[in-house]
Amino acid sequence: MMLDTSICAQIVDLIHAEGLRVGSHLPAQRIADRLRVSRSPVSDALALLSGKGLLRHEPNRGYFVAQPIEQPARVVHDLGLAETGDASRAYHRIAEDRLRGQLPDAFSAALLRNRYGLTPAEVDAVLDRIASEGWAQRKPGYGWVFSPMLTTPDSLLQSYRMRIALEPAALLEPGFRLEPSVLARARAAEQRLLDGGIASDSAAQMHDRGVRFHESLVQASGNPFFIDAIKRVNRVRRLLSYRSMLDRTRYRRQCRQHLQILDLLEQGRNEDAASAMRDHLQTTLRNLGRIRGLLER
Repeated sequence: MMLDTSICAQIVDLIHAEGLRVGSHLPAQRIADRLRVSRSPVSDALALLSGKGLLRHEPNRGYFVAQPIEQPARVVHDLGLAETGDASRAYHRIAEDRLRGQLPDAFSAALLRNRYGLTPAEVDAVLDRIASEGWAQRKPGYGWVFSPMLTTPDSLLQSYRMRIALEPAALLEPGFRLEPSVLARARAAEQRLLDGGIASDSAAQMHDRGVRFHESLVQASGNPFFIDAIKRVNRVRRLLSYRSMLDRTRYRRQCRQHLQILDLLEQGRNEDAASAMRDHLQTTLRNLGRIRGLLER
C-alpha cells in the first residue's frame, strides 16, 4: 500500500512540538494514539523517516530521534514529504466534492479511482487516510460509506455554540488538572504557528493542531462526558474546517488567545481561563459568520 506521507509530516511536527531531543524514544502506539490513526501507517512512516536519516531504528527497541528538528516545515519539504502528488490532491478534492453533495453516501474504490484518475495504490492510500480520520468507513462485505459530517455553514456555527457551552465549563470541573508536559506541548505548538506555520502548514495539519489544543484542555477536566462530546463534534466538522482555512487572517489572533488561556491555567486562574475560552470561541464564531461565503461555495 502507498504510504500516506501526511503521517510522516505529522510525526515531524509532533517531535518539534513536544521538544523531543536527539535520542528520544518514539513508541509507535503512543504516536498512533496522539494522531488518532491506526498503528500500521505510523509504523510505515517511522520506517520511512528512519530511512531518510531523521530517526534511528534499533532492533527490538524501536525508533529514536536522530536529528534535531528546529524548522519542521523545512524538514518536511527537504525530505519530500510535503502534501503533494495525486493522492494528496485527490484527498482534498474528495473532501470538497463531498461538501458540495457531488459524491453519494455509499461508494466504491473503483468510483474514486475512475473519477480522480488514481492508481489502485493511490486509492488505497487515500481511503486509509479518510478512514483513519473518521469521515468514511468500509461497509460489511463490499464498498464504503461516508460518515455523517457537518456540511452546511449553519451546522458548523451550531457546533461552535455547543462548544461555547461545553469547553469553558470543562475548565471549571473540580477534577481539572493540566499536566505540565501537556501545557508545554500546547504552548510550543502555538508558538510554532506564530513562527510561520500559519502560512506553511496544510489544512489538515492546521485542523489537527487546533483539535489537539481544545481536546487536551477538555481531557484535563477528567469528565468523560465532556471528553466524548468534544471528540464527536471535532470528528464531524473536519471538512468544513478545511474550507474555512482558505482565509487564515484570523489565526494569528487565535494563537495569541490560545496562549493567553494556557497562561491563565498555568497560574491556576481557571475562572479567568474559562472566560477567555468563551471569548475565544465567540470570536471564532463571529469570524466564521463573516466568511460564510467561503463555507457555502
